[in-house]
Amino acid sequence: MTTSKEKFETKKLPMMPIRDVVIFPFMMTPFVVGRESSVRALEEALAADKKIFLATQHDASIDEPKANEIYQVGTVVNIVQSLKLPDGNIKVLVEGIERGRLLQATDADGYMQASVRLARYPTEMNPQIEASMQRVTTLFEQYVKLCQALNYETMISAVRMEDPAKLTDIIAANLQLSIEEKQELLEIFDPAERLNRIADVLDVEIEKLNVDRTIQSRVKRQMEKAQKEYYLNEKIKAIQKELGRGEKSEFDELKKKVEAAGMPKEVKDKALQELKKLEAMPPMSAESTVSRNYLDWLLAVPWKKRSKEIRNISRAEKVLNEDHYGLEKIKERILEFLAVRQLVKNPKGSILCFVGPPGVGKTSLGMSIAKATGRKFVRMSLGGVRDEAEIRGHRRTYIGALPGQIIQMMKKAGTKNPVFMLDEVDKMSMDFRGDPSAALLEVLDPEQNFMFVDHYLDVEYDLSQVFFVATANVLHTIPPALQDRMEVLRLHGYTEQEKVEIAKQFLVKKQMAQAGLSEKNVKFSDDAITTLIRAYTREAGVRNLEREIGNVCRKIARKVVKEGADYTVDVTGDNVKEFLGVIKFRDTLAHEKSEVGLVTGLAWTEVGGSILSTEATVVDGKGKLTLTGKLGDVMQESAQAALSYVRSRANRLGLNRDFYRNLDLHVHVPEGAIPKDGPSAGITIATAIASALSKIPVRRDLAMTGEITLRGKVLPIGGLKEKLLAAHRAGLFEVILPQENEKDLAEVPENLRNAMKLHFVDTMDQVLQIALEGPLPTIGEEVPTQPMAPPLTSSTGDAPTAHQ
Repeated sequence: MTTSKEKFETKKLPMMPIRDVVIFPFMMTPFVVGRESSVRALEEALAADKKIFLATQHDASIDEPKANEIYQVGTVVNIVQSLKLPDGNIKVLVEGIERGRLLQATDADGYMQASVRLARYPTEMNPQIEASMQRVTTLFEQYVKLCQALNYETMISAVRMEDPAKLTDIIAANLQLSIEEKQELLEIFDPAERLNRIADVLDVEIEKLNVDRTIQSRVKRQMEKAQKEYYLNEKIKAIQKELGRGEKSEFDELKKKVEAAGMPKEVKDKALQELKKLEAMPPMSAESTVSRNYLDWLLAVPWKKRSKEIRNISRAEKVLNEDHYGLEKIKERILEFLAVRQLVKNPKGSILCFVGPPGVGKTSLGMSIAKATGRKFVRMSLGGVRDEAEIRGHRRTYIGALPGQIIQMMKKAGTKNPVFMLDEVDKMSMDFRGDPSAALLEVLDPEQNFMFVDHYLDVEYDLSQVFFVATANVLHTIPPALQDRMEVLRLHGYTEQEKVEIAKQFLVKKQMAQAGLSEKNVKFSDDAITTLIRAYTREAGVRNLEREIGNVCRKIARKVVKEGADYTVDVTGDNVKEFLGVIKFRDTLAHEKSEVGLVTGLAWTEVGGSILSTEATVVDGKGKLTLTGKLGDVMQESAQAALSYVRSRANRLGLNRDFYRNLDLHVHVPEGAIPKDGPSAGITIATAIASALSKIPVRRDLAMTGEITLRGKVLPIGGLKEKLLAAHRAGLFEVILPQENEKDLAEVPENLRNAMKLHFVDTMDQVLQIALEGPLPTIGEEVPTQPMAPPLTSSTGDAPTAHQ
C-alpha cells in the first residue's frame, strides 16, 4: 500500500485557459498565445517568477471562457521561452511542474488571477509500487511497439525512472487519448492510484491496437494483388511517359472517340461500360485484347456519317446511259427511286434483285447506281457461303471472333448509306452451321433492318438507309421468303445488234487500253465484231465477246512490239480467222437440209436461251417408247403426253389405229451429257414423233417451243425473250409459240420482233400444219402469222446496255 502523506499549499498565479491540449507535469509543450487576456497573463507571469497556471477549457470554440467553462484541475508550468511574433501573437515553450486545483478565479487588470491549491504526494517505494511501475512500463513498451506514431527508442528511454509520479505523467502525456480521457488522468493526484488507472488504460489501448492490426493485416492480404497490379500499371504509365508517348491516357482518347462517334444512347452506354472494364484490366491480359478489339469495331462502324446523295435525275440518267447500253426497264426503276428520294425526306432503303444470265452487266449496274447517286459502293460475294456466322458474325466468347460480313462491309464503306451489292445470292447453301439465307431475311426486310443485331457487336445497327442490290442467275434456288423481300428485275440476254453497240462503245476501247494499243494501231469494223459474235461466241451476255476481243488485241500488241509503234491493222470479218483460228460455232442452222423426225426446239438455261434439237426414229418392235439424252422426269412425261396425242390423231396422220403394236419409237435429245428438263419441249417431241411416223420432213428453218396436253392444246412457256434471242443467234427467223405468250412480246426488243416471223398457235394440229413440209389429211385451217421480216438490223434508239 502507499505510504505517502498528502501536503497542501495555496498560491495565487496568473491563469491562462488553453484549447485542445492537456498539459501534464514534466511535459515540455510549445503553443501560441493570441487572446488579449492570455497575453496579459503571460506578461504578468514573465514579470514575476515565470510561473503560470494552465487549465483546459471545456469548449475550444469559446474565445473568452468564464471560470465555470474551464476544468478545475490544471498544471502549474514554468515559462521556459517566449517569442513575440510579427502578427502580435506570442509563441511560448512551457514545462509542467505540478498539478493544481482551481479554488477561485478573479479578473485582475485584464487577465484572470487564480487561487490554486497545490497537493503534493511524497511517495515511498514499496514492492507493490514497484510491481505496478514494472507492469505499467511493460504495457507501455507493448503500446509503443503497436503504435506507429511513437518512436520506440525515445519512449523507452524516457520511462526508465524510479519516480512513479513522473513515470505516470510522462506516459499519460504520450498516450493517444482524447482530451476528456487525458483530463481524467490529470485529475488523479495520487501517483499510486494513477499507476493503476494508467495500467487499465494501457490494457484497453493495446487491445484496440491489436484489433486494428488484425483488421489491417486481413485487408492487406485481400488487397495485395490489386495493389500490386495497380502499382505495376502506374509504373507502366510512368515508363510510357518517360519514353515520350504523351501524357494523355489512351483511355481518355478512346472516351473522346466514343463521345464523337454519334452512337445511339444504348450503344454509347455499352461502349463506355466496356471502356470502364478495359481500364480496370491488366493491359497484357487476354480479356483486355478482346475488349479492346470490341471497342475498336464499335468505333470503326459508321454511326452517323452519310454520303451526300446526288438527287439530280438528269445527271443520274446521263451516268447510266454513259455506262450501259440498253436495260431501259432497270434504268427506269433507278430513276424512279431517285425521284421518290426528292419528294420524301426519309424513305426506306430499296432492295432490288437483278436476275439474269452471266455477262449481262448485273454487277457493273450496281456500281453505276452508286456513281449516279453519289454513294459509296461495297460488294459482298455470297457464292458458296454456307455459314450463318458469315452474315451475323460470331459471339465474343469464341477465340478470334469477328463481326459478320455485313458489318465488315459497312466499316469498309465508311458511311451508313452505301450501295451494298449482295452478289450471287442464288449460290448460297446451308449445312450444320446454319442457313445464311435465313440470316439475310432480317437484313433485306425494310421493316426489320433498322435494328439489325450482329452477334459480335451485340447492339442494334441501322441498315435502313442502305441501298441493297442483289444479283442472281436464277430464282428457283432462292428461298421464297427471301424472294418476297426483294423487288426482282430481270436482265435478259442481248440481241446481236446490242452486242455490236456494246463492243463498239465499251469493250473494244477497254481491251485496247489493257493491251497498250492506240486507235492508230488497230481498228475493228462492224463486220469483224459481228463475225466474233456469230462464229466465236454463243452467250446471252458479252463476257466471252470481251475475252475474244482481248485475244485479238494481244496478238496485235505482239506485232506492234515486233514491227514497231507505227504498225497498223484493220480487223475485218475476213481476217478475224487469222487471229482466232478455226471458228467455234456454225454460222446458221437454217441452210441445212430438212429431215424426217428432226425438229429444232428452244430451251431456257441459266446462261440464257439455247436451241435444242430433238430426234425421233421408228424401228420394228412392240410399241415401246425409248427416251435418251439425260431427260428429266417432267420432260419424259411430256414425251408420253406427245405420244398419246399422236396415237389419238392416227387417222389424220394417215396411220393405222394399231400402228404402235409393231413399232418401237426412240426419242433422243443430243448433247446427252447435259441434263434437260421442263415441259416446254412438248410440241417439239410431238412434232418429231409425228414426222417420224408420217415420213414427212420437218422444216429446218423453223424453231418451236410450247407445252402439250393430251388433247393437243398448246400451253404457255417462260423465258420467251431468251428463247427468241437463241433462235436469232442460230439463224432461225421463224418460230412457233403458244398463243398465250403473245402478250409477252412487250419485253422483246422491237428490232428483234421485226426480224422474226412468229406463229402463235392454240393446238398441236396448227403446229403440224406449219412445221411439216408435206400436207396432212384433214388438218385445220392455218393460223394467220406475221409477215416475214428482214434479218435483224440496227436500231435507231440510243438504248444503252450493260457490260462487265
